[in-house]
Amino acid sequence: MIDKLIFFILALFINVISYAAQKTGESFREKDSKPNVLIFFIDDLGWSDLGCYGSKFHLTPNIDRLAASGLKFNSAYSSSSVCSPTRSSLMTGKHPVRFGITDWIGASQKRRILVTPKNNSFLPKKEVTLAEVFKGAGYETAYFGKWHLGSRDEDHPSFHGFNYYRGVNKVGSPGSYYYPFRRNKKLPKKPLQPSDIPDFSNAPKDSYLTDLLSQEAADFIGKNSKKPFFAILSHYSVHTPIQARELDAKKYRQRINEIGISIETKTRKEKESTTRISQNNPEYAAMVESVDRSVGRVMNKLEEVGIIQNTLIIFTSDNGGLSTLLRNLRSGPASCIPLRAGKGWLYEGGIKIPTIISWPGKIAPNSFSDTPITTCDIYPTLLTSAGLINKSNQSFDGVDLTPLFKNKELKERSLFWHFPHYHGSGNRPSSSIRKGLFKLIRWYEDGSEELYNLKTDLSEENDLSKVNASKRAELSNELSHWLKSSGAQLPKMNQNN
Repeated sequence: MIDKLIFFILALFINVISYAAQKTGESFREKDSKPNVLIFFIDDLGWSDLGCYGSKFHLTPNIDRLAASGLKFNSAYSSSSVCSPTRSSLMTGKHPVRFGITDWIGASQKRRILVTPKNNSFLPKKEVTLAEVFKGAGYETAYFGKWHLGSRDEDHPSFHGFNYYRGVNKVGSPGSYYYPFRRNKKLPKKPLQPSDIPDFSNAPKDSYLTDLLSQEAADFIGKNSKKPFFAILSHYSVHTPIQARELDAKKYRQRINEIGISIETKTRKEKESTTRISQNNPEYAAMVESVDRSVGRVMNKLEEVGIIQNTLIIFTSDNGGLSTLLRNLRSGPASCIPLRAGKGWLYEGGIKIPTIISWPGKIAPNSFSDTPITTCDIYPTLLTSAGLINKSNQSFDGVDLTPLFKNKELKERSLFWHFPHYHGSGNRPSSSIRKGLFKLIRWYEDGSEELYNLKTDLSEENDLSKVNASKRAELSNELSHWLKSSGAQLPKMNQNN
């Protein structure tokens, strides 16, 4: 009887110790486990395109939910007003002038009043990308969708640290959002053209590209839920061509009547261009909703496999919305109101973007920040968050944003933009600086400068360059110093004019 009692007590003691060790081990793994990192990188999505950023027409419940779960930035900026420079900045944490990608890759370098600098056509291999750092730390790395950092085979994401990839073409827009995702659907057996989307020839015939890419990302997460991953879902949406699912577009044509907004496309002049100022495009709204549907699908997968609590999510855009086009022939499909102009311009409409960071347990829900940030900041922020800041020998133009996760302040700094090119939006070669509440834009054709107070004049309608000459001189001098110190290439007068 005593032997049985001793055996029972001993067994109970072993079970208690075993359970305690198991729980301690679980706690240790949870505490020290590497966070997953997921970036939603949207193309041409404007600052006012989302419900959580003030849209009354577009329906974006999943993105709004993501914003409510974390930190929403009210003054986030892309590194450029066009895609390739911003994408290079995301990958490196550096300003695009550092390696001469100051226009979208493939753009014609037009000669008008000015001769514009040559644009580098690929991301230099010597640059250590985010993916390469995470891959070196044992992460699974994946890229889905638009890349636009070089058209040669050796410029592919697989040569920049990504183990897995799907749907990466060689240019900046898709051949089509509809199956078979080619510009010429009648030649499905011909070799792919640069804009055609690879990998999906066996997809269902009714597939829509934005939905398909999100499903690919969700499948990747499902297969890699037991190991840390770094993944970028880089949608071609909402870039042209403006092609929506018909049922989605029909929904928004009905919504126009339901909420009582005008179907008239209102515009205003922007120098030699036309800017759309009414947000009432059903096809464009439907494409925005397809992005929202994608975010919902991927977040649901994170919840389904039980890893959303250990996943840092960033949602951002590569530049402002396409609202402005040249020569007064038409306006763009989007509206960036209340911001001025849109994609291609260094006015707020071209560079101010929606940005959200969510990380359960690390960032309080329903947080927001008015601190100006830029795409360059994502690189050092992710390295710090994942404990990898010492794994990279890179120098950054961006700063670590993690103090903002705890509602701390960052040291005030100036932000810079350099677009020494002509653009189809009508923008002319220009550079810009934001310092505190003030922003200066310099135009290279005539050397003129404009100054705005963004706190009192978000729409940049009241040029203060003459009434506040001292502030103009301060920002102008700082911009000139930065351009010289960063090695920025400047446009030159065209001697043939």
